Amino acid sequence: MTNASAPDFSLAAELDETAEWDPEHEDDAVAGDDFVSGYADEPDPEDDPTTGAMELAERHQLRRVASLRTELEDITEVEYRQLRLERVVLVGVWTEGSVADAENSMAELALLAETAGSEVLEAIYQRRQTPDPATYVGRGKVEGIAEIVQATGADTVICDGELAPSQLRNLEDRLKVKVVDRTALILDIFAQHAKSREGQAQVELAQLSYMKQRLRGWGGNLSRQAGGRVGAGGGEGGGIGGRGPGETKIETDRRRINDKIAKLRRELKAMKGTRDTKRQDRARHQIPSVAIAGYTNAGKSSLLNRLTGAGVLVEDSLFATLDPTTRRTTTADGRIYTMSDTVGFVRHLPHQLIEAFRSTLEEVADADLIVHVVDGSHPDPEGQLSAVREVLAEIEASDVRELVVINKADAADPLVLARLQRAEPHSVVVSARTGAGIAEAIALVEGELPRPGVAFHALLPYERGDLINRLHQEGEIDLLEHTAEGSVVKGRANEDLAGELAGYSV
Repeated sequence: MTNASAPDFSLAAELDETAEWDPEHEDDAVAGDDFVSGYADEPDPEDDPTTGAMELAERHQLRRVASLRTELEDITEVEYRQLRLERVVLVGVWTEGSVADAENSMAELALLAETAGSEVLEAIYQRRQTPDPATYVGRGKVEGIAEIVQATGADTVICDGELAPSQLRNLEDRLKVKVVDRTALILDIFAQHAKSREGQAQVELAQLSYMKQRLRGWGGNLSRQAGGRVGAGGGEGGGIGGRGPGETKIETDRRRINDKIAKLRRELKAMKGTRDTKRQDRARHQIPSVAIAGYTNAGKSSLLNRLTGAGVLVEDSLFATLDPTTRRTTTADGRIYTMSDTVGFVRHLPHQLIEAFRSTLEEVADADLIVHVVDGSHPDPEGQLSAVREVLAEIEASDVRELVVINKADAADPLVLARLQRAEPHSVVVSARTGAGIAEAIALVEGELPRPGVAFHALLPYERGDLINRLHQEGEIDLLEHTAEGSVVKGRANEDLAGELAGYSV
């Protein structure tokens, strides 16, 4: 077993969840999706155009209670288990790649745990060809983890992988503390950060789908049968509608979860209709769309703010953005297009989340251009690119044109930036924090937008100024000359607009 506690998980030192909040020093909180620890003078979020300062202050008002502990409690009326993480030990199984890959994976797991509000006490990983089917790590190593848990006073163990229900049960029985896998950890972060009604419903659907297969009864409570005479004599039971041929409590809970999942899917389908209507309206007017995608905390929201002045929330944490934001902006020649911020991706993004957020991710698949943001200062930017493209393939967005934007150039190694540009010829290096390279990025985005394909040459009477305005917004004007008879205009437009101009052709 290898001890990975040597890497300095500095985020824990910066985000002290147990510190008392002082209103006079509220601005000292870490803010900014692109702020990197180590700067001598961090700018005030109120003065930074790349942060949504009001939303950021609102989020920082929420603090976890330090005294909460996660213990194996006898849960009776639950539909899913909500995580209350605090003092945790990280456990990983290294099956392939180099030592650096294993340490990067554990460092990312530590950031995920800290984003969820935990204090990371220890991080260990084991070299194995495959995870143990019963206990994830080797059975003999479980005893070593139990000793670490006891010595550190940890109340939760987080495993860097998706555990089978039997693995969770075996580890909890041996370690005597709560065991959480990577999927449940990410779901917990999403549950904390979801703000819109649609986002909250999507997260709850993903949580229920995950928990449905992992229901278990502690102390035998969920294995009690609810027979036909269960209500007599003051006994425990469901009464009318809950009695039957021996339905157990765990079966009742599973049935309730299925009913809740069906209800959430109906609600999301109705919400999807509103999103589809807006998308169809943009398509009808043939407004080009750009989707900003990328790894979590790569700086997507900061880039959107820098490009469009959207003012969306920016925070130096994983999955700060769950609710997509679409902003309308214009090219240098006046054409309108939309730019959308999307939820960040991560290695091994839980399948339940991809399914639950599919309606949101359709914004990416239906876009005319994907601006793929990668963190140039990350230890493994190539791994980020690969992980994001795996998700893009799963949502059938691989065929959409892609522009790679290498962000955080102010904190990145120039040699790494040069290596990335050689590997990704269609790329640009920017810093959303300082504004460097933003003008070049905007020019490349505008150059990649679909161009109107129907040529026209028309003489428009002066009372049809509305058509001139639409040509500026939706078409391309090569010639505009005002004469006594009207405005002579020549250029290219989409089919609908060109059809309206046909009656004025010259």
